[in-house]
This record gives sequence, structure tokens and C-alpha cells, in this order.
Amino acid sequence: MPTGAKRLKSDAKSKARDKAPRPTIADLEGESEFARLARQHWLKTTKRAARVKVKNDVLKRDIWDVLEKDGFPYKSLLVLEGLQTLESYLWPGYSEDASNFHVLLIALITNVKARERLETWSIFEDRPAEFASLFNRILSMSLDQTLSLTIRTHLLSFVIYAFQSLDCASVRKECAPLVSIGIWHNLSTEAKRESKLGQTPQLRKAWKAAGKRYDSADDATKAHLRFERAWLYTLTLNVLRLLYDEKRKEEHVLYCERFVEFITDLLSQLPTRRYVNVLLQDLHILPALRLSPMYSDEDNALLRDQCALLSHYAHFTIDDQTGVQHTPTEAYDRHCTELAKLQRVALRHFKEKLTVLALSNYGSIDKRSELENLLEVLTDDEITKLAALLELRTEYPESVEFPIDRSFLMEVLLSTFEKRKTFQETAHDMSILPTEDGLFDQSLSRTDNYDGSKPLALPKLKLQYLSVGDFLWRALVLYRCESFYGIRKDISDALKRLRPESKRSGETGFSGFSKMALPIPRPSILEVVPALVGDDKPSAVRAEISLDVRRLGDNVRKEWDSLRPDDVVFLVSVDASTSKINFNGNSHPVTEAQKLGLVAVRTAEIVQIMDDKGKSIRDPTAYFDGHNRSHTRRVQLRLDPKTYKEDMDRASRGKPDVYERINLVIRRSGRENNFKPVLDSIRSLALSEVPLASWLHENFLGYGDPAGATYKHLPNRIGKLDFRDTFLDWQHLVGSLPGKTIDPGDEVSGSFGPPYVLESVDKSPEEPTAKPSKKRRRNEEPSLIAEVETYKVSTYKPPNTGPYPVDAPKLNTVRFTPAQIDAIISGTQPGLTVIVGPPGTGKTDVATQIINNIYHNFPEQRTLLIAHSNQALNQLFAKIVALDIDERHLLRLGHGEEELGTEGSFSKHGRVESFLEIRDRYLQEVNRLAASLGASGAHGNSAETAGYFNLVYIQPAWAKFTEVAKAEESSAADIIQAFPFHVYFSDAPQPLFPPESDREAVLDIANGCYHHISKIFSELEDVLPFEILRRDRDKANYLLTNEARIIAMTSTHAAMRRDEIASLGFHYDNVVMEEAAQITEVESFIPLAMQKPKNGEMALQRVVLCGDHYQNSPVIQNLAFRHYANLEQSLFSRFVRLGVPVITLDQQGRARPSIASLYQWRYPNLGNLPHVEGLREFQTANAGFKYDYQFINVPDYKGRGEVEPTPHFIQNLGEAEYAVAIYQYMRLLGYPSSKISILTTYAGQRALIKDVLSHRCRNPIFGLPKIVTTVDKYQGEQNDYIILSLTRTSRVGYLRDIRRLTVALSRARLGLYILGRREVFEACYELRPAFELLLQRPDKLTLATGEMWPSDRIQTEEDGTTVPGEAVMEGIEHLGQFVYEMTKAKVNQLRAESGLSEVVVREESSLQPIAEEDEVGYVGASDEDADEEAAPSNEITVEGEEQ
Repeated sequence: MPTGAKRLKSDAKSKARDKAPRPTIADLEGESEFARLARQHWLKTTKRAARVKVKNDVLKRDIWDVLEKDGFPYKSLLVLEGLQTLESYLWPGYSEDASNFHVLLIALITNVKARERLETWSIFEDRPAEFASLFNRILSMSLDQTLSLTIRTHLLSFVIYAFQSLDCASVRKECAPLVSIGIWHNLSTEAKRESKLGQTPQLRKAWKAAGKRYDSADDATKAHLRFERAWLYTLTLNVLRLLYDEKRKEEHVLYCERFVEFITDLLSQLPTRRYVNVLLQDLHILPALRLSPMYSDEDNALLRDQCALLSHYAHFTIDDQTGVQHTPTEAYDRHCTELAKLQRVALRHFKEKLTVLALSNYGSIDKRSELENLLEVLTDDEITKLAALLELRTEYPESVEFPIDRSFLMEVLLSTFEKRKTFQETAHDMSILPTEDGLFDQSLSRTDNYDGSKPLALPKLKLQYLSVGDFLWRALVLYRCESFYGIRKDISDALKRLRPESKRSGETGFSGFSKMALPIPRPSILEVVPALVGDDKPSAVRAEISLDVRRLGDNVRKEWDSLRPDDVVFLVSVDASTSKINFNGNSHPVTEAQKLGLVAVRTAEIVQIMDDKGKSIRDPTAYFDGHNRSHTRRVQLRLDPKTYKEDMDRASRGKPDVYERINLVIRRSGRENNFKPVLDSIRSLALSEVPLASWLHENFLGYGDPAGATYKHLPNRIGKLDFRDTFLDWQHLVGSLPGKTIDPGDEVSGSFGPPYVLESVDKSPEEPTAKPSKKRRRNEEPSLIAEVETYKVSTYKPPNTGPYPVDAPKLNTVRFTPAQIDAIISGTQPGLTVIVGPPGTGKTDVATQIINNIYHNFPEQRTLLIAHSNQALNQLFAKIVALDIDERHLLRLGHGEEELGTEGSFSKHGRVESFLEIRDRYLQEVNRLAASLGASGAHGNSAETAGYFNLVYIQPAWAKFTEVAKAEESSAADIIQAFPFHVYFSDAPQPLFPPESDREAVLDIANGCYHHISKIFSELEDVLPFEILRRDRDKANYLLTNEARIIAMTSTHAAMRRDEIASLGFHYDNVVMEEAAQITEVESFIPLAMQKPKNGEMALQRVVLCGDHYQNSPVIQNLAFRHYANLEQSLFSRFVRLGVPVITLDQQGRARPSIASLYQWRYPNLGNLPHVEGLREFQTANAGFKYDYQFINVPDYKGRGEVEPTPHFIQNLGEAEYAVAIYQYMRLLGYPSSKISILTTYAGQRALIKDVLSHRCRNPIFGLPKIVTTVDKYQGEQNDYIILSLTRTSRVGYLRDIRRLTVALSRARLGLYILGRREVFEACYELRPAFELLLQRPDKLTLATGEMWPSDRIQTEEDGTTVPGEAVMEGIEHLGQFVYEMTKAKVNQLRAESGLSEVVVREESSLQPIAEEDEVGYVGASDEDADEEAAPSNEITVEGEEQ
């Protein structure tokens, strides 16, 4: 067995955990009932396309009855969806006279697609009239009381999904009338409606327009309009009846939960909220919910949580008509206006009984209890009268069978007039530091097993938001939940590994080990700083813990030693006896915390780390690497004062002291432990009134003209721009601007070379014939400014920058495509630019050139560079460094600069050091300059003395020279003689002034020389503050706020440091975001708001988003947050859905055209750059392989396919062995290991392949590939040759998300070899376009033996031809034997060569062929890699998710 490998038996629990099993390939391809039906009726093998005829008896008997009998099991619905029942049968066969079962089945399978996050609405786009008919039938059936509640719940889910897809025009057309102003026909009184219509002129206008539309309609249309405006009203009344039904069942509760989800969705977007909120408040839906028996049932905690969320949105402080968010002051003023109305009515109609209420101040009557006491004196009839006078509904239709009594009306009055917390107050009071209560809260635990069958009480990230504050509140709630989920998982994992157990003394010991946790003695409280004035909690609490690291291995000890100030750790109290008590017959349900023996969790931040003598250690790693290191660390911590006060209050009441019982400290890896500063940043933004740039505000919220923020629609469009080295020559310029007129300008007759200055020529505006409508029609495309744009082109002579080669500017060499030029022009102009970059299309080059153009055109502006990962930022930064951008203006914040392959140091701290290095270099130049002029003195001692030298010697000398140069009688020889710096430039390329130079050329050279000298002094002038400032922090902050013009950081770093950076007075004008489709929406927003406004306005002028929404989305661990709350949504993908104009780069330069064809179907216009068709490396075959790409079918190996040794840790030994054998084969042919990457779709398979590699490739002949990683982790990377293991053999798994397939297929440049189970993947509808291409070639690995790398054979596209030495590998054993024979031959060859035999042939055992009983076993996630391997992410199927 190889070192580190552990054989793991399948976990029985993991087998039993699937509550709703997923369909396997046997269900879809085998002899199951539905599979036979599909083959018989709609998956026929005939090529001829025939019109689908749906047989109602087949629908009813063979599908509907089978489903209904079993209660519509989700697995059966998944099978039907996987068999393409909707796409190939139900929808093609739908017509207006289709049966109800037909309609219901369409709704059911559409819901399955929605739940699986599969593309749905595009299926219906080809027949809009039939879709409208289908939608209306579903609406009618949703109100049909004769249908079971289970079916009506499915229909309501369909409507919920439709309202979440308003970016689809056909869906929006059907949904909009259901929430239009017509629903106000259902308000309780006409007086109330008139009162509402009188609020704004637009409302009255909309009401009249709706009335005219109704009056002019025929009878059938009138009936349809009446149905549409009554649908929501009727649905709500049906729910009210259910809420108070005493015979309620589980399906009653689920239906009501779905309904609350639906109306919460409606209220959370302005277009659907505008009229709905008034109707729902008129129907008293919230009081009705709160008083219902269903709400009071202790089992219905979810419904209660949902009602709290509904209440939040119903009373959100926003103007429902204009969308303007109220400030806390405005919200309170509106509340007081309502109270004044109540007081006026009380005084006028109930003077005797309600005088106290009428004359009280607002503060004394807006509390529920006080208002209730004041209203108690009224009789039942008077309560009813009061409600009626206040325009509150006092009765429902008789059909509801729900009487409105005194208690109900009292609740209505109290909920109408009580003062509520604003969302800002809620956000302020929200704890962002977890305790055991927060981590194991029921609402959070509910998300663990989310499978889509029930709603959740979570806000959702949608297409549109009510306000920026609303967006930030949602983001705060969701990011907090996601963070707490990860923390709870890490703490639980550490405790399971530690295995707590009770000792005889009653104490808890730990028999296991976790590298993330250490047992500690109880912490000591060092200091409790008294509360500030007006506060009731301590202003600070400091504690100290002691760590003993003597039993830790070196690697783990170094990880503990790498803890830094401000890092978060968790103090945990564990009592093993509680878990035993709970397992021994306790009747109460056992919580997860009790099972673990967890008593308490407290969050703490590190202040400083000291040695055992109390000496502070600034660099623990360096300190403890010394010989006299101690095994003890003393760590001072900051505790949360609010939690500490609550703990002390509890202890004072006789409860146990939490801090006395803490016996464990747990840490998390740095990349996962940034939650506190990020949550702090989101909360501070939610509490502040930091505005977005006014030109971006509407687009961000999702309203207005989608093209309104692009440069062609903005008033500050720049007419004239210098594009410097963007265009390489005149042909490039003309070819890059197709459809545009290029005018060379008045002073030039023909073409000329770069640099080019482009000036946009405005056409004279024409008089409009009619007043344009401000309202953009729903299906209308955004208007363009002019059909043909004209550019006037001019040039200039670039200034001479100096005589040395190093002075020459670094120029762009990329010949940009027209689409790339379009993106560069848009990005250089003010406004929003969204660039979609398919794989290999040069997104980074485009972003770099945009930054370069902004840098040179707007020297006073500053640009913020943001990327999702350090790797992407480093790639971008490395390209920027290669352009003509002064290094002193570059700044890289964070830790990624350590990986930069450039000579300069661009971290903030490193930039201070590089400035001082520049200073030393230039001061030496000053001394040399002084010596050349014969100026004695210490001129090069400091930047300050150099400045004086410049003033006293250099500037006067240059002034004297310019006098001679300006004199008209001066000849070229006179100017050369007068030049004062001949001696200094004696080491420049000679002659400095060529003998044949004319006067103009001599002056140009002289000016270039002076530019070189001037740069020395300008650089030293910039360094001068660093000589004055003493502290490193001050120097670094000065650099950020005053010197840097291009500042780069990751989105996470921006989120963590937002408050700190903004407080420094940092200002910037432009944001360029790379990998924007992989950045969560809130982390995309924060870089747009990292500065304080000037005069109430943001200085932001440009936002450039580069990304690809067809590749992976942001990584979200928990399925509930990812799918239900849509936390995986990026700002980039939302802008694309909203119809914001995008520029799509359309030529790829990464892969062979044949490999690119595997994913080009995702990008309709994606072509190939000339070099991938013309260069020899793309034309020659891959040595030893017949094909440049191939799908290789891997059957069961040793009788097994995929296995799951631990939950979510999926492995396939056959594919692992095959991948390694291919790698060995390639290495034996001479392929460099650095050109080969092995990718997997699951982290478990990655671990297994690494294990097989360590066993099979111990011989130095092989070495290891460049990287073995997962597809998700490799996004943004590429290599010449990719070996890809798809792993799954029972079902497709998450690769059904075609974004992941796109990433997987687009990483290879020259060779792609895919290992998988053919029957699993070829049957998948979503993957069909790629697999139809892949499976046109044989599915057995076909080799071309007798070749060595690199090959001279030209790759032929004719698959029918035979290549020399062609050999087909029948399976893994065959390939293994083949590689074994090759290896033996190679070893013998090396043995024959002198001096190599002993080095190479050390372990012949590793050369043995793959045998039937192999010694390599399945591996599990060890403690060392647990955090990386086992944490659910986009690359592992998470809890509750089986695909």
C-alpha cells in the first residue's frame, strides 16, 4: 500500500442518508417503466422528424396515475425530466385543447427543471401563443378547489418560478397583468382606492389607461382581464380559509408556506410590489397569519420565520411608487403622520373614550402594549367603526368563512400603528460573531438538508432590488448565514476528530487529534474596560490563553505559529458527559450540539502572541525557528463585549460561568476566516448612506434603460482620445472599426502610422418629429445613437524620452480583433462596460490595454483593479508591468504579489521598500551628474539635497541652454556645443548627436536627455515624504492615498479592508474587475463604494466588468444559499440577464480549432484567431496519439465504478489508474511534465489520483504533472495537454451544469483526453452538443506507436484513415501492460548509458503493470487535507444535493 493511503470502508450512514434517491443511468437507459414509455413514444431512434402526437390515455394511465399513486415522488419526476419528456413530448404535443393532465405534467416537470437549475423558458419561446394559453390554464387550475392541495402547491411553485424569471420576455408578458393596477379593484372600499390613486398623478393616469383598455375590449378579453385582476385576490382569500381550517394536514402547511414565499417575492421587487403591497395590507394578510392556529402550532417554526421576513418587506421604508428609499428620519416622519391620522379620528369620533390617545405625544402611543391599553375601552362595534374610519377592511366576502372579530381588528390596529425597527436598526443589532446559539439556530440548521421541496425563510438575491440598502441588508443576512454554516461545519469536524470523552475525574479529555484545534486550560480575563458614556456594555474585554504545541508536528506547529493579530479563533467549551446523557434514553430531541458534547462557543480576535516569558513576538515563524524556542505560546485575545456582558449577567443569576468551562481553542484556515471584516464592511455600508454613482444607480437596482449607463448614452462622453499603441498600423485601425467611417483629418492626405488620436464626429441633431416616449417598450431593443459613426484620426510625434535603451517606451504588440477594440474603446470612455470573454479570447489583454489608455489619457485619475483570485490578479498585473506604465504608480494590496514573476515588489509594504531602492539608485545618479558638472558637495545624500541641487545647478544650466536653442541664428553645431550634459551621457549609445542631424533632430535628442534627467528628480521628489515619515504604516498609507494611480487587490481583500481604506480619504475614478462572473454580488458592489462621496456624489467615472457567465459562478458552500437564496449570483451575470449591452469577444487563440469546437456551441459567434490555424504546433499531431482529443469509455474496474468512501468524497479507481497510465505513456514519449495537467470533477478523485501518482510515478523517469486539481479550481488556467476524469458512473452529477462542462473542455491547448462512462454522459440532454462531437470518434484510446515528442505528423481530420503504428487500447489493463513494456525498454536503455543506471532504477517494483488485484486502494481525506478536500464547494456535491 502506498504511503499515506488509507483503505476506507463505505460509510453505512452515507448510504442511508439519501432521503430522496436520485435516478441512476439504469432508470434512464434500462427497462424501467418510464424509460420503455419514452423509447416507445418520444425517444424513437428514427431519424425522420415527425410531428409529436400526445395520446391522452398514455398521459393519464401510464404517467399521471403512476405519479399520483405514489404521491408524485421527486425521483420519478426526475426520471421523466431526464427522459426529455417536456422537450420532446409534452410541449411539442401541447395545444389549446390539451387535457388538464397534460398541463399539470408540463407544470410538474418545469418545476423539476427549476429546482435542478436547468434552462427552462427557452423551451417555450418558439410558440408564444401556446405558452400564453398554457400559462392561463395553470393560473385557472391554481384556483380550482377541486384539485388536491398537493397539485395546487405544484402549480403555485410554477408561478413562483415564473415571477423569478421576469428577464424572459414571454414570461414577463404573462406575469405583469397579475400584479398591475387592475388588482386595486379588489380594495375594501372605493374611498380607499380614491385615496391611494390621489397620491401621485401617475397612479391616476395608469388607472384611467387600464379602464380604457377594459372598456375597448370584447367580451372574451373583458372576462380574461377580470380574471387577471382577481387572481391574486382570490388566491389570497383561499389561503385565509386554509389558515383557519381546523382539519389541517401537512399539505395545508406546505401550501401556505409556498404562498408566503410567493407574496414575499412579490414585495421584494418594485415592479411587482407597486400595487400588490396595498392590496395585501388591505387584506390584513400579516395579522391573519399571526392569529391563525397554523401560525401558533409549535411545529410550524418555518412559517413564523417566513412571516417575519414578509413583515420586513411589507413595511420596508420605501416609496412603493417612486422607489425612493426613506432615511430613518423620513421613515419616522411618515410613521408620525399615520399616528396623527389616528389621533384626529379618535378626537373627532371617540372624544370621550380616546382623549388620552388623541392628546398623547407620539412616543407614548407607538408601542404595542400602550396602544392596546388605550384602545381597550372601546366596545366591539366602536373598534369596528374606528377601523372603518381609518380605511381598514372590516369584512371579508362570505365565501371565506372567516369572521373578523374584536381580537382580529385589535391586531390590525396595533400592527398598523406600532413603531417598527427599520432595516438599518435590524442590521445594527445583528450579531456577526457566532455563539453556540447562532451556529445551531433552527433557521440555520434548516438549510442543512435543503433539497428544494420546501421554502426557507431567507431573503433572495433577485434581478432587481428595492434600494441599495435593501440589497446590502439581504447580502448581510445571507453572507452571515453562509459564514456561520462554514464555521459550524469546521467546529463540528474538529470535535468529531478530537473524540471527546469523560474521564473519571469528571473532566473532558480528547482521545483523537485535529490540526485545527488544541486543548487549553481555561482562559484568564485580563481586563474589562468600563463602558463608554451612554452604553451599557464594556468598551473592551481582553483575555489570555496558553497554547502548548510540544506534541504537534512541524507543519502543524508552523500553521499555529502563523496566526497573526486580528485573526479570529473560537473558544469552545466541550463536555463529553452531555453527549452520553443525550444518547441514554433522553425523550427530548437531541440537537447536533448535544451530540458533539458542545456547550458553548465564543469568538475572539488575536491581539498579540507572546512567548512563555511574556515577550511579544512580531514574527512567530522566525522566532520559533530558533534553537531555544519554547513550547508554550501565550495569546492575548479581544472578546466581544456584548456577548461578555450577557454571559456575566447570566452568571450573576446563578448560571454557570461560560469562561470557566472553556477547554478548547479552534482555528480556521486563513482563506475561510475572513468573515468578520467582510461582515463589518457590509454592515457599515448598510448603515451608512454611501451612494452609488448616480449614472449607475438605476442599472444596479435593475430599473430604467439597460443601456442607460453605457458611454453612448452618457452626457460626459469624451470626444477625443489618444489610443497610443492600441492600433499597430493603419490597416489594423481600419480593419478594427468595421462599419465606421475613418477620416484621416484635414492635414493628412493618406494613411499614416501610429500613435492614433480618434475624435468622434457628432452629426448635427435632427429636429424630432414627435415627442419621444420616455417609457421603453418591454420588447424593444435599446436605441443606438447613430447608425454609422465617424472618427477623425490624427497623429503626433511621441516625445523623445531619453538616449538609453531603457528610456524607450514599452509598446503593445497584440493585434486586437474588432470586438476587442470595441471593448477597449468602451472601457476607455466613461460609463459601464460589460465584456464577455469566452475561453482564450484575451480578456486580460483587453483589460490591460483599457488600463493603459486610461493611465495615459487621464493622468489625474486613479484606477482600482479587482479580481476574484490572486492568480487572476497576478496575471493581470504582470501584463500591466510589461506596458509603458511607471512602476512607482503601481500598488498591489494583499499577499498575492508573492507569486508575481516580475522583478519589482508591488505589495503595499514592498512598495515602500522599492521606493527606497529607487531612491538609492537615483541618488547615485545625482552624484554622477554632479561630478559631470564639476559641482562639489554632498548632493546625493538625500532626496532633499538632490532637490536643492536640481534648483541650483540643473535648472539654471538647462535654462541657459534653452536660450541658445531658441535663438534663431543658432546652428545645430552651436546647440550641440551648448548642451551642458555631454559628460553625464558619455555612457549612452554614441554618438549622442549623430553628425548628420539637423537642428530639429538635435533639439529632439537634447529634450530627450533632459527628460531622462528630469525623471530622476521627479522620482526623488516623490520619495521625499518617505524620508520625512518615520512609521512604515504612515509611509504605506501615504503611498495608497497620494502616489499610486493603479491599485490592485482581490475582491475579498477589498471587502475586508473597505472601512480602513475609505477612512484614509482614498479616492479613485475607475474600477476594472477581472473574473467578474466569479465574484459574488456583494463583493462586486464593495469596490464601487470604497470611497467617501464628494459633495454628495461619488467620483466614480468608469466600471469595466470582464468575465464569462457561461463558465463557473461564485463558490457557495451551502446548497440552500446557493440555489434558494441565489447567493451564487454575480453582478456580472445579473447585468447580462437584465439586458445591459455586452461586448462579446469573438475569436479564441488558445486551443486547436478541433478542441475549440467542443465548446464553441456555447458561444454562437466564436471563431479562431489566425495563429491557431496557421502555427505549426497547432497543425502537428500529438505524438503517440491518433487523435488530438478523445473521449475514452472506462468500464467498471475490479467490478466497481464510482465509490463514496466518505460522504461527498467521490472516487473512481479505474479512471484514476487510466489517467496515470496515460500520463506515464506521455512522459515515456518525451512530453515535458510541465505541459500536462490532470483535472477531475470531484475533490475525492483528485486525492485518489495524487495517491496513485505517488505510487506509480516514484521512478524519476516520470516525475509528477504540473498540477492535479479539480475543474473548478483550474478556471482561468490552461495547459497544452489535459487529462480529464469525469468520475461519475451512476449519474451525471453536477457536470450537468454546462458551465462546468465549458470550463472542463476549454483548458487544453493541444490535447484533451477525457475519461468517463459513455452511457452516463451521452444520454444527458444538456451535454448533447459536446458529446455528439466527442463520440464521433472511437471511445477506446487509439495510440500511434513508434513516435516521440514532438511529432512531425500533421493531424488529419479524416477519422477513417489509419495512422502508422495505430494501436487500440482495449482497457486499463491493456494500457498498463503497454506502459510497463515501454518503461522496461526505457530502463534498459538508461542502464546501457554510463552513470545513470543507479540513479534511475531504484524501485523496479513501481514499474509493475496494473494487475487484477492491485495494491492501490481508495483514499480518504486525512486531517491534513480535510479542510481542502472535504469542504463542500462547487466542486463537491454538498449535503442534501445528489445530482
